Amino acid sequence: MAPRRRLAIVLLALAVVAAVVAVVVLVRPAGGGGVTGATGQGSRAAVDQSAQGAVLLVPGYGGGTGGLQVLAGALEAAGRQVRVVRAAGDGTGDLADQVAPLQQAAQEALDDGAPSVDVVGYSAGGVVVRLWLAGEGADEPVRRVVTLGSPHQGTDLASFAAVNAPQDCPLACQQLEPGSDLLTSLPQVPGADDGVAWTSAWSSSDQVVVPPADASSLRGAVDVELQQVCPGAAVDHGGLVTDPLPVGLVDAALDGPVLEAAPPSSSCAELTARGRALLAG
Repeated sequence: MAPRRRLAIVLLALAVVAAVVAVVVLVRPAGGGGVTGATGQGSRAAVDQSAQGAVLLVPGYGGGTGGLQVLAGALEAAGRQVRVVRAAGDGTGDLADQVAPLQQAAQEALDDGAPSVDVVGYSAGGVVVRLWLAGEGADEPVRRVVTLGSPHQGTDLASFAAVNAPQDCPLACQQLEPGSDLLTSLPQVPGADDGVAWTSAWSSSDQVVVPPADASSLRGAVDVELQQVCPGAAVDHGGLVTDPLPVGLVDAALDGPVLEAAPPSSSCAELTARGRALLAG
């Protein structure tokens, strides 16, 4: 074969390969299904913030719902329709597996006539909410999200367990280590560009999600340290779904205008009284 003809064939082959690569890059989902970027992108239409949606409560690591049932009763006392999401399995497997129950609960609420959904994620449930909104829930009508003591940036307790008691640190525990592949691949506040309002609340007395401020801080959300609202608050991790202060805060975050900043300390008495009244039914 003449050198000139051979060169032409090689150049043509390279051009074909380059075209194929370009097509693959264009159509390949970014980061495994769109779990990338600062806020996450979907085709969700902005919802009416003045019309309350059904509330979905997402459990944390281990899937326990006892505390969430207390919070559910309080929110129902405020006139809301509430669903407690049941965890897949024992709640310690792949956190991505917890997306399906949340998607099902959202679909059921919408099928029942809810105009949108508000989602409250407790502990690791807040990470599950981010997974959902960056994936299956990207097109759902979500109004507001509140997370309570969620290890958005991981918890040192998971790292300690992984090193010192690996037999007691299954996959979900490993995924909650600071710097894990799952956490670093997640957008911080998926859906925010489409109008989803995010609030991340935590307690400096939390001994599970540690250090609380570093672990629970969420870029793009309204961050609320409970002790900045009520300086004397002694709310532990479990109390985030049963104590009057965080219950009142959740109700306020779901009610009325979107929170633009953490409530001031002057609102301590009002929020605590609000939560206490709801808990009393």
